[in-house]
Amino acid sequence: MPNATPVVTPTLMDFEAAEANVLAIAKQTPLLDSFYLSDLVGGEVFLKAENLQRTGAYKLRGAYNRMSKLTAAERKRGVVAASAGNHAQGVALAASKLGIKATIFMPIGASLPKVQATKGYGAEVVLTGATFAECLNCQEFSQKKNAVFIPPFDHIDVVIGQGTVGLEIMKELPDVDNIVVAIGGGGLAAGVAVAAKLRLKPMEEK
Repeated sequence: MPNATPVVTPTLMDFEAAEANVLAIAKQTPLLDSFYLSDLVGGEVFLKAENLQRTGAYKLRGAYNRMSKLTAAERKRGVVAASAGNHAQGVALAASKLGIKATIFMPIGASLPKVQATKGYGAEVVLTGATFAECLNCQEFSQKKNAVFIPPFDHIDVVIGQGTVGLEIMKELPDVDNIVVAIGGGGLAAGVAVAAKLRLKPMEEK
């Protein structure tokens, strides 16, 4: 039986290091009161305004955290990603800041503003297929070009980078009762859940 892939369990220090890292490119976004939702549920509700990031989404955090850890040799080979828009922009902007060539595969029907923004950050965009799943053939391209594939969620450095959202929530609102996270690929949800739990534990020990 082959050896199982070791499970990497991030620490609070990992998230704090990622937070310091991503703030080189991302904003620490505010928590905004939602009076409508607060009235609806009968309690205080706050929204984490990640739409205020330069790329309009949290994806920048994970992409930059992952790519900043690439070796000089890996950076020279370039990066490849697949995305319908938000991850594309995050990878493209991170690549421009780090001096890395980026090739992004996007669906043919992707939002034109997101395609243009991705190009505007300096990435080469390849429009292919009708869905995100069809764009994942970019992994074959990355192997052929010996480039580094940057996944949108399933890499520990991406998860930790996206989890800095949770760290910021816990710092600004330490007595929060519930954190509700939308789930797509699961990177944000996993990162926020682990970061919040790790941040809560030392607070409880005080």
